[in-house]
Amino acid sequence: MPVHSAGLLLYRVSPTGTEVFIAHMGGPYWAAKDEGAWSIPKGEYDPDSEPALDAARREFEEELGVAPPAEPYAELGTWAYSSGKRITVFVVDGAGFDPGEFAFGEFELEWPPRSGRTASFPEVDRAEWMPLPEARGRLVKGQRAALDALEERLAEASR
Repeated sequence: MPVHSAGLLLYRVSPTGTEVFIAHMGGPYWAAKDEGAWSIPKGEYDPDSEPALDAARREFEEELGVAPPAEPYAELGTWAYSSGKRITVFVVDGAGFDPGEFAFGEFELEWPPRSGRTASFPEVDRAEWMPLPEARGRLVKGQRAALDALEERLAEASR
Protein backbone atom coordinates (compact mmCIF):
# COMPACT_ATOMS: atom_id res chain seq x y z
CA MET A 1 0.00 0.00 0.00
CA PRO A 2 1.45 3.40 -0.95
CA VAL A 3 2.28 6.08 1.59
CA HIS A 4 -0.11 9.04 1.40
CA SER A 5 0.76 12.67 1.99
CA ALA A 6 -1.37 15.83 1.83
CA GLY A 7 -0.41 19.48 1.64
CA LEU A 8 -1.59 23.04 1.14
CA LEU A 9 -0.28 25.16 -1.72
CA LEU A 10 -0.91 28.84 -1.06
CA TYR A 11 -0.75 31.20 -4.00
CA ARG A 12 -1.19 34.90 -4.59
CA VAL A 13 -1.36 36.90 -7.77
CA SER A 14 0.53 40.17 -7.88
CA PRO A 15 1.17 42.69 -10.67
CA THR A 16 4.48 40.90 -11.33
CA GLY A 17 2.93 37.40 -11.54
CA THR A 18 1.89 34.46 -9.45
CA GLU A 19 3.75 33.53 -6.28
CA VAL A 20 3.52 30.38 -4.17
CA PHE A 21 4.31 29.81 -0.52
CA ILE A 22 6.79 26.96 -0.07
CA ALA A 23 9.17 25.76 2.64
CA HIS A 24 12.82 24.72 2.66
CA MET A 25 13.22 21.26 4.17
CA GLY A 26 15.10 21.15 7.46
CA GLY A 27 17.73 18.85 8.82
CA PRO A 28 21.34 18.18 7.96
CA TYR A 29 20.72 16.52 4.59
CA TRP A 30 19.01 19.62 3.14
CA ALA A 31 21.04 22.34 4.93
CA ALA A 32 23.39 23.16 2.03
CA LYS A 33 20.91 22.44 -0.78
CA ASP A 34 18.56 24.85 -2.53
CA GLU A 35 17.55 23.40 -5.92
CA GLY A 36 15.01 20.64 -5.36
CA ALA A 37 15.14 21.16 -1.58
CA TRP A 38 11.85 23.04 -1.07
CA SER A 39 8.42 21.56 -0.49
CA ILE A 40 4.76 22.36 -0.27
CA PRO A 41 3.97 22.25 3.48
CA LYS A 42 2.67 18.68 3.77
CA GLY A 43 2.85 15.44 5.68
CA GLU A 44 1.77 11.83 5.82
CA TYR A 45 -1.68 10.63 6.80
CA ASP A 46 -3.81 7.49 6.82
CA PRO A 47 -6.64 7.87 4.28
CA ASP A 48 -8.68 5.25 6.17
CA SER A 49 -8.82 7.40 9.30
CA GLU A 50 -8.40 11.03 8.20
CA PRO A 51 -9.64 13.05 5.22
CA ALA A 52 -6.83 14.44 3.04
CA LEU A 53 -7.87 18.07 3.58
CA ASP A 54 -7.88 17.67 7.36
CA ALA A 55 -4.39 16.15 7.13
CA ALA A 56 -3.15 18.97 4.89
CA ARG A 57 -4.39 21.63 7.30
CA ARG A 58 -2.96 19.78 10.32
CA GLU A 59 0.42 19.26 8.68
CA PHE A 60 0.64 22.93 7.62
CA GLU A 61 0.20 23.98 11.22
CA GLU A 62 2.54 21.29 12.60
CA GLU A 63 5.36 22.13 10.19
CA LEU A 64 5.12 25.92 10.36
CA GLY A 65 3.58 26.55 13.76
CA VAL A 66 0.97 28.89 12.28
CA ALA A 67 -2.63 28.33 11.27
CA PRO A 68 -3.32 27.97 7.55
CA PRO A 69 -5.40 30.61 5.79
CA ALA A 70 -9.17 30.47 5.98
CA GLU A 71 -11.10 28.51 3.37
CA PRO A 72 -12.12 27.99 0.61
CA TYR A 73 -9.74 25.20 -0.36
CA ALA A 74 -9.89 23.33 -3.65
CA GLU A 75 -8.33 19.98 -4.42
CA LEU A 76 -5.65 20.56 -7.03
CA GLY A 77 -4.82 16.91 -7.65
CA THR A 78 -2.98 13.81 -6.52
CA TRP A 79 0.41 12.79 -7.92
CA ALA A 80 2.75 9.87 -7.38
CA TYR A 81 6.44 10.34 -6.61
CA SER A 82 8.92 8.01 -8.28
CA SER A 83 9.06 6.17 -4.91
CA GLY A 84 5.34 5.39 -5.18
CA LYS A 85 4.37 7.81 -2.41
CA ARG A 86 1.23 9.77 -3.32
CA ILE A 87 0.65 13.44 -2.52
CA THR A 88 -2.72 15.18 -2.60
CA VAL A 89 -2.44 18.96 -2.87
CA PHE A 90 -5.08 21.51 -1.98
CA VAL A 91 -4.85 25.08 -3.16
CA VAL A 92 -5.99 28.25 -1.42
CA ASP A 93 -5.69 31.93 -2.24
CA GLY A 94 -3.17 33.21 0.27
CA ALA A 95 -3.25 36.88 -0.75
CA GLY A 96 -4.10 37.98 2.80
CA PHE A 97 -1.94 35.37 4.56
CA ASP A 98 0.39 36.94 7.11
CA PRO A 99 2.05 34.15 9.08
CA GLY A 100 3.84 36.33 11.61
CA GLU A 101 6.48 34.34 13.52
CA PHE A 102 7.00 30.70 12.59
CA ALA A 103 7.45 27.95 15.20
CA PHE A 104 8.77 25.11 13.05
CA GLY A 105 7.97 21.55 14.08
CA GLU A 106 10.93 19.30 14.87
CA PHE A 107 12.02 15.71 14.32
CA GLU A 108 14.75 13.60 15.88
CA LEU A 109 17.51 11.93 13.91
CA GLU A 110 20.65 10.01 14.73
CA TRP A 111 23.33 12.52 13.75
CA PRO A 112 26.03 12.09 12.66
CA PRO A 113 25.00 8.75 11.14
CA ARG A 114 25.99 5.68 13.19
CA SER A 115 27.19 7.91 16.04
CA GLY A 116 24.60 6.74 18.54
CA ARG A 117 23.70 10.39 19.25
CA THR A 118 20.27 11.80 18.57
CA ALA A 119 19.68 15.43 17.64
CA SER A 120 16.56 17.52 16.98
CA PHE A 121 16.14 19.36 13.70
CA PRO A 122 13.35 21.57 12.33
CA GLU A 123 11.04 19.89 9.80
CA VAL A 124 11.49 23.03 7.69
CA ASP A 125 13.96 25.83 8.36
CA ARG A 126 12.32 28.65 6.43
CA ALA A 127 9.22 29.36 4.37
CA GLU A 128 8.57 32.17 1.92
CA TRP A 129 6.63 33.49 -1.02
CA MET A 130 8.39 32.74 -4.27
CA PRO A 131 7.61 33.61 -7.92
CA LEU A 132 6.26 30.59 -9.78
CA PRO A 133 9.22 30.25 -12.20
CA GLU A 134 11.72 30.34 -9.33
CA ALA A 135 9.66 27.91 -7.24
CA ARG A 136 9.61 25.38 -10.09
CA GLY A 137 13.36 24.76 -9.86
CA ARG A 138 13.49 24.80 -6.08
CA LEU A 139 10.54 22.51 -5.41
CA VAL A 140 11.22 18.77 -5.10
CA LYS A 141 10.65 17.10 -8.45
CA GLY A 142 7.63 15.07 -7.35
CA GLN A 143 5.66 18.23 -6.46
CA ARG A 144 6.28 20.27 -9.60
CA ALA A 145 3.14 18.89 -11.26
CA ALA A 146 1.13 20.82 -8.65
CA LEU A 147 2.56 24.07 -10.05
CA ASP A 148 1.47 23.06 -13.56
CA ALA A 149 -2.03 22.30 -12.25
CA LEU A 150 -2.16 25.65 -10.44
CA GLU A 151 -1.15 27.51 -13.63
CA GLU A 152 -3.87 25.69 -15.59
CA ARG A 153 -6.47 26.48 -12.92
CA LEU A 154 -5.57 30.17 -12.88
CA ALA A 155 -5.56 30.36 -16.69
CA GLU A 156 -9.04 28.79 -16.82
CA ALA A 157 -10.32 31.19 -14.17
CA SER A 158 -9.06 34.20 -16.13
CA ARG A 159 -10.87 33.18 -19.33
